[in-house]
Amino acid sequence: MSADLLPIATSREAGRMAWAALAGRRGTLVVALLMFALSGLAGVVAPLAFGEIVNAVTDSAADAAGVVWWSAAAVVIAAAVEFVATTASVTYLARAGQPALAQIREDVLDRALHLDHQRVERAGAGDLLSRVGDDVRVLSESLNEVFPLLMRSVVAIVFTGAGMFALDWRLGLAGLAALPFYVFGLRWYLPRSGPFYRAERVANGERAEALVTAIHGSGTLRAYGLGSRHAARVADTSWRAASLTLRVWDLLNRFGQRSNRSELIGLLLILGTGFFAVRGDLGAPATVGAVTAAALLFHRLFNPIGVVLMVFDEVQSAGASLTRLAGVATLPPAPVPDGVVTPGAPAVRLDGIGHAYVEDRWVLEDVTLDVGPGQRVAVVGTTGAGKSTLGQIVAGRIVPTAGGITVGDRPLAEVLAHRGESLPVALVTQETHVFAGTVRDNLTLAAPTADDERLWAVLDRLGAAGWVRGLGAGDRSGLDHHIGDGGSLLTPAQAQHLALARVDLAAPGVVVLDEATAEAGSAGARQLERAAGLVTDGRTTLTIAHRLTQAETADRVLVMEHGRVIESGTHAELLDLDGVYASLWSAWKS
Repeated sequence: MSADLLPIATSREAGRMAWAALAGRRGTLVVALLMFALSGLAGVVAPLAFGEIVNAVTDSAADAAGVVWWSAAAVVIAAAVEFVATTASVTYLARAGQPALAQIREDVLDRALHLDHQRVERAGAGDLLSRVGDDVRVLSESLNEVFPLLMRSVVAIVFTGAGMFALDWRLGLAGLAALPFYVFGLRWYLPRSGPFYRAERVANGERAEALVTAIHGSGTLRAYGLGSRHAARVADTSWRAASLTLRVWDLLNRFGQRSNRSELIGLLLILGTGFFAVRGDLGAPATVGAVTAAALLFHRLFNPIGVVLMVFDEVQSAGASLTRLAGVATLPPAPVPDGVVTPGAPAVRLDGIGHAYVEDRWVLEDVTLDVGPGQRVAVVGTTGAGKSTLGQIVAGRIVPTAGGITVGDRPLAEVLAHRGESLPVALVTQETHVFAGTVRDNLTLAAPTADDERLWAVLDRLGAAGWVRGLGAGDRSGLDHHIGDGGSLLTPAQAQHLALARVDLAAPGVVVLDEATAEAGSAGARQLERAAGLVTDGRTTLTIAHRLTQAETADRVLVMEHGRVIESGTHAELLDLDGVYASLWSAWKS
């Protein structure tokens, strides 16, 4: 297992998390357990009734017909009670479990969204995606299908065993004598299967990581002719996960053979004991009806015991998923220092910033910068100069390896920790996501209390109102129009327009634009450039400039190379310097 994967909680920690999630729903859980118990009690009526019928017939009782009718009525009534109790038990279990599972999902997602950017990078996106995707799915399926089946089976085993002892203690002991054979089967299976299930969940995460990387980087892989190499990696991780699953199924089949052998031994023990008990060789004679009922009760245990044994793989898989989710949910939150958010458009100071994604391989070195309140600074340079890393650090997405950042008179970490309902620093990149929902939903993410009047005012000011009004028709138009997955697909420029509108609604004091107007070469270029200018007006802004026209209008321009600032000044000053910036500008204009 890679040391960089996100942590996995212990079984005890996962249990505490699950129990805490059930807070306020434990009364509903108790009702579910009582219904399971009633269902199990009703289930033993039929074998006992058949035993009474056998006794009445073999003894040629005068009221044998009456016994048959009363027994049949008891079986019908018990079946109805069992049906109602089973339905109620599953319903109440869902009412207790589904909200608890939803709480766990929310806790995991909340912590995942606040994980340190570098920590996620080290673990790989696949590890996190498999936890919030595959592991949540496994738990949900277990809660809906496995746990109700397991509870019914356990209750049936308990009541059936009690029923056998109530018939005749000798028959009860004979049935109990089969228990060691089941235990031996479990002792063989559990130590072998547990590690496989844990390894399977990790392998699924590695497979997801390989697939995500291949999909997101498909263009680059094709451009450099690396497609076949990465396809081999995907195939390797996929086969590793599949081979682990095959080995688990092999173990499960061999375990099933041991379970069937235990059933055969148990039934032979009961029938053999019953034979000698009816003959009177074991003390007081037993009735044929009692032996019949005991055999039917033990036969009735085949399915419940088989379920308990067979769902151990599901239980272990669900347990592994729960510990992986708890590993994320129980990560300690970032410390929240005392203080308040710096209001307005604050000054930003970078003091000796340095950063290395890999130890001793610095992508930024000794970057010191003062950005005055409301000032616009553009950062230019060749690819790999460290521009985007600098922007991510200023936005608080990456914690620098060296140096510190202050916003106003407070460290950036304190400002972000006390953001409250306001957004102190906003980051807009070229990769803008459109959330599935209405246009209104996408906008109010940044300002939940904003009414339609404010939304239209922002859209109109940024020049987006026209195309938003043109979306859809009737009562599904404009702000009510569905976009994203399952709705209309926006153009990249429109998606960027919405992203800029969200920033304007959030009203941050500091804005970082990392190629946020990269679609300005398409239709609507001037509108997108104008919108970015309006959003940053009056706000302290750091622009990672891919178009030197953005640098031309900035208050100051930084030129970066190999992770260092090599030139700094206004557009005019840098042209007069006739250095790197002047060369870039000349190439841009030509």
